[in-house]
Amino acid sequence: MKLILIMFILLFQVNAFAQMAVAEIAVGEASVDKDKFVIDDAEMESLGGDQKSLSNELIDILRNDFVFYKHKFNNVDYSDKGQASYSKPNLTKWKESGITYFVASHISSSSGGIKATFKAWSVLTGKEIFTQTFKIQRNNIRHMGHQIADGIYRAVSGKTSIFNSKIVFVSDRGTHGKGTVKELYIMDFDGNRVEKLTHFNSVVLSPSVAPDNSKIMFSVIASHKEVSRNKVRIIKNIDLKMYDLKNKSFSTISDKPGINSGAIFSSSGDLIYLTLSFKGNADIYEMQVGSGKMRNVTSHYADDVDPSITQDGSLMTFLSNRAGRAHIYTMDPSHPDKGVKRISFVGQFNSAPRFSPDGKDIVFSSWIDSGFDLYRIAADGNNLVRLTKDFGSNEEASYSLDGEFIVFTSKRVLSRTKAVQDIYIMNRDGEILGQLTQDFGSCYSAKFTN
Repeated sequence: MKLILIMFILLFQVNAFAQMAVAEIAVGEASVDKDKFVIDDAEMESLGGDQKSLSNELIDILRNDFVFYKHKFNNVDYSDKGQASYSKPNLTKWKESGITYFVASHISSSSGGIKATFKAWSVLTGKEIFTQTFKIQRNNIRHMGHQIADGIYRAVSGKTSIFNSKIVFVSDRGTHGKGTVKELYIMDFDGNRVEKLTHFNSVVLSPSVAPDNSKIMFSVIASHKEVSRNKVRIIKNIDLKMYDLKNKSFSTISDKPGINSGAIFSSSGDLIYLTLSFKGNADIYEMQVGSGKMRNVTSHYADDVDPSITQDGSLMTFLSNRAGRAHIYTMDPSHPDKGVKRISFVGQFNSAPRFSPDGKDIVFSSWIDSGFDLYRIAADGNNLVRLTKDFGSNEEASYSLDGEFIVFTSKRVLSRTKAVQDIYIMNRDGEILGQLTQDFGSCYSAKFTN
């Protein structure tokens, strides 16, 4: 139990440490030229009332999706209001208006729903760059809407978007006080279609998503029976579990005495990195999926927790109290404690380092000015950028697969007796784009799917 308490103290507890001197760092901003982007009203053919409603909702979903990329696109609120922009696109007019990309659609009746054909043009070149037809029903409109938006985004940018991504997170919804439980949930990237995944009636911690999105690892505080001298006692332990999203089944990955937590997948999915404390203090281990074969990645008298690793597996970042307080370190995980380097020197202590998908940056939280704020730093320890300020206490940041967005939790104090912690999304430069959860209890550990 002592080791479990150390883990929670290291990651979450706020102590009255003396304030460390730190230079004021401005919240990051980016100035870029933006393409002007229009998604026109749909041309509708022989639609009933519900079909018209469905069509308008589909267009709204696409427009709302692209608002998330407003750091790249200037989404122009302009349309032809049904003046045959699909069948007779007036690219000259769009060019004169300074529009760069233009999307139009034709929607007709289909069994049980609608049939929608979307086209996108590069106005500057005059070329049609996207065309595809979709059948859409009421029960799949958000799923299909995100798919259509992703297809258009790929045609425009040549890159994948976040539109098909989901977010896994933990919430204590509906519970409080001594009866608080935390379960695992999943939702669309924009906060819609929330689904509860676990019913352990316990405390779930630190979810991580497999590279192919087929499984989710997480830890849970579990009860184990121990028999000693013919007496049975119940021991609390932090076990590591796996949830198969396809089969909706659970399995135990590690239930060694103490901490089995902070687990992440390698990019290939055949290895995991996790924190174990069965030998005494908390260290980071590499474990083979399936066989369970392990080796030490760190082996130090200090507590090492919460690993994150680059796509090529050449660099790991983690949290350690080697300097007396929790700070961010990097190392080569190929051998125990190879090339360990401290890279964070901001705030009293730090938490939850996470690599960007390209491995160039690390986002983390730091206790400063009586709360946590988010920072981004280059993997070599240079170019520190403050991402949040005067926006509650902000923690547990994680990048989207395209590296353009960061999802995080923010705690707002509402009164002397009430506070709320919700999930927010920002772009990588610190521009807050929106609140993803509301009236959903206190939310924790938000992670994008891949």
